[in-house]
Amino acid sequence: MSEQKIVHIHIPKDELYTTTLTAGKHELISDEPENVEGGTDQGPDPYDYLLMGLGSCTLMTIKMYAKRKEWKLGDIFLELRHNKRHAEDCANCEDPESKIDVIEKELIIKGDLTDEQREKLLDISKKCPVHRTLQSDITIESMLSKEH
Repeated sequence: MSEQKIVHIHIPKDELYTTTLTAGKHELISDEPENVEGGTDQGPDPYDYLLMGLGSCTLMTIKMYAKRKEWKLGDIFLELRHNKRHAEDCANCEDPESKIDVIEKELIIKGDLTDEQREKLLDISKKCPVHRTLQSDITIESMLSKEH
């Protein structure tokens, strides 16, 4: 069984959206952009963090695979975009609830690699644990904790 991940998220009562995220000894800030009423853009928004988690896992997975194969991998870059769009077979496209989330991943691979190796790395990029989690059936169990 894999280790359970625990992160702590906190918004103090005097903040509107600026959120402190803690994972072990690491602390990050999240916020809404200024174009959202009350947002102060003190940090990336939650979807930015979602994309960053997917992107960092993707590149780490590619790097591990290429290292194991002893391929001459140079710098690797990934640009991710998130948007909501209607499915191609949308029955009721006027309903905003009919939109689906789409994440586009554009991979740039530097290094002395063949086209076949690059295609294999693209395939490997789809097998990182976060990618697989996002494409699986996810259960989120929400509960209230007693006040401390």
